Amino acid sequence: MKTPIDLYSRTNQVILDSCLISLSFVAAYCIRFEGWPVGGDQRQLLVWLPILLAARLLVHFVRGIYRQVWKFVSFSDALDIAKSTAMVSLALVGLRLLYPASRPFAAWIRIPISIIALEGLLTLTFAMAIRGLRRILYSREQRIAAVLGLGEAPKRVLLYGAGRAGIMLRKELETNRAYDVVGYVDDDPRKVGSVISDTRVVGTGNRLAQYVEKYHVDEVIISMATASRLTLARTLAKCRQANIPAKIIPSLQELLTGQIQISQLRETRVEEVLGRESVQVMEFEQVASSSYRGKRVLVTGAGGSIGSELVRQVSDLAPSAIAILDKDENSIYELEQELRMRKPKLVVEPQIADVRDAGRLRAIFSNFRPQALFHAAAHKHVPLMESHPCEAVLNNVGGTRNVLALAAEYCAERFVFISSDKAVNPANVMGATKRIGELLVQASLASSNVHFACVRFGNVLGSRGSVIPLFQKQIAAGGPVTVTHPDMVRYFMTIQEAVQLILCAGTLARRGGIYVLDMGNPRNILDLAREMILLSGLEPEMDIKTIITGLRPGEKLTEELVAPSERLLPTIFEKLSLIEAPPYDELSLLYDIERLVQTARDNDNSQVFQILRTMDLGFGTELISAKVRAAAASN
Repeated sequence: MKTPIDLYSRTNQVILDSCLISLSFVAAYCIRFEGWPVGGDQRQLLVWLPILLAARLLVHFVRGIYRQVWKFVSFSDALDIAKSTAMVSLALVGLRLLYPASRPFAAWIRIPISIIALEGLLTLTFAMAIRGLRRILYSREQRIAAVLGLGEAPKRVLLYGAGRAGIMLRKELETNRAYDVVGYVDDDPRKVGSVISDTRVVGTGNRLAQYVEKYHVDEVIISMATASRLTLARTLAKCRQANIPAKIIPSLQELLTGQIQISQLRETRVEEVLGRESVQVMEFEQVASSSYRGKRVLVTGAGGSIGSELVRQVSDLAPSAIAILDKDENSIYELEQELRMRKPKLVVEPQIADVRDAGRLRAIFSNFRPQALFHAAAHKHVPLMESHPCEAVLNNVGGTRNVLALAAEYCAERFVFISSDKAVNPANVMGATKRIGELLVQASLASSNVHFACVRFGNVLGSRGSVIPLFQKQIAAGGPVTVTHPDMVRYFMTIQEAVQLILCAGTLARRGGIYVLDMGNPRNILDLAREMILLSGLEPEMDIKTIITGLRPGEKLTEELVAPSERLLPTIFEKLSLIEAPPYDELSLLYDIERLVQTARDNDNSQVFQILRTMDLGFGTELISAKVRAAAASN
């Protein structure tokens, strides 16, 4: 038994069009002569009918008209059909005007202009009608199937935004059985009550909760491709107040570049307040997979937010085995269980170890012999490290030195050190130790064939100790939201962006280069806090207060990704740059590092600060807070 779609095969489309074209030509003659033509006009009709039919079908084939799917016919398809129809009609007009009446056979060659116009109009009308009918029938089939339980019932949705993007989305969703659009909501009161694409603008967003209840709405789709962060935050807040799930259409940039279709909706997320689109490194997987496929990969600090996401993405690149190392047994246990569920065939070797313990590390390297190594283990909390500088040095400097030495000894192919924007002109102990880590990587080049690289990035959304989880907890508790300074700005990136940067740096690793990602402009932290309050469906200062607490020890108002003495160079990845750093005194550096680590082992905080100040890291005495100097002096 044939299904309804068989009626609209390409062969049947040609047959239907042939009948309609013939009917249009005959009707045009009958209208022109107010009945069936006789004599020469009849002969002209019979001679031209097969010629015109062949010409129209040929042009349709050449222009791809029969590649269209009738049940999804759109405005652009209609334009193509109109152009194809017009081409043949214009050819007939040209023949009528240019072929002299005195030439032979002119009586039947020169078709009257009125017949040409009528035939073209009727042909186009019939073609659009039969295709439009098919689209209507298909939509009806989908609705009937949903009602009869032949498929899942469609979600009843409101489109928030009746602009161009909303109209485009409405047309896209006409043929999507998963959604039933019940109306538009738009904050422009002039649009309320109007009908756009057969859909009514029911009201403004201020009464969203009432419309959700009235129309039994399951979901709101935010159909504004160019909305500002503040507008988007307020819209999401209204959806949360109405207790209705919300999805959002892709950005205008994604739509214009053809990366995605407008109907490919996504969940709203906190990244909406970043002020930029998440960076996707083009051709990332193809390039990265060739560097890690079939390799033994070791990740230190694998239990942390960056380390664990790094392990997840590396596991997708088909390594032969992956060792996950951290001193926190619980995080390693959880990550191991996750990997065994996601990748049951992947060889996973959990390692509980401290990077400060060189002997324990040597045993792991001797047994596993990593080919690619990512060093993510570090203390990163700035104020805590200001109070515990010896611990910061032992872990971030001593641990890095241990891992670097063993990577060279056991002939790893590539090594990636994860740094921070706080390493640029460091104003705190954590940043200073990260800068020393960068220099240690570069100092390892002379005595090793390992491909080394460093990566720098700013704050990572959702990572442990970052500001956004703190704000979320404070908002959930009813406030206040604490900001240390109204002028503080920071770079932000997603965990996925950070890990892509790390893996790309490992792919490009050659001579200890430092890589940075184009992160756009930094965000003001106070503005970020207020927008997050809006995202939670609350009003800043009314429902949730924001208070200024003052800079903490070691904090700077602004962070940098590149120092004034450094220069950015392009790489094969558009959004990824290589930093060309100035030369440094390697012997003096290694001597100072040895003194620094030994002093940290002696737990001499004051001397640790003194050595850091003399190491030409940009770590000036004036940048150390009075509180920290007092703490160091008390030792």
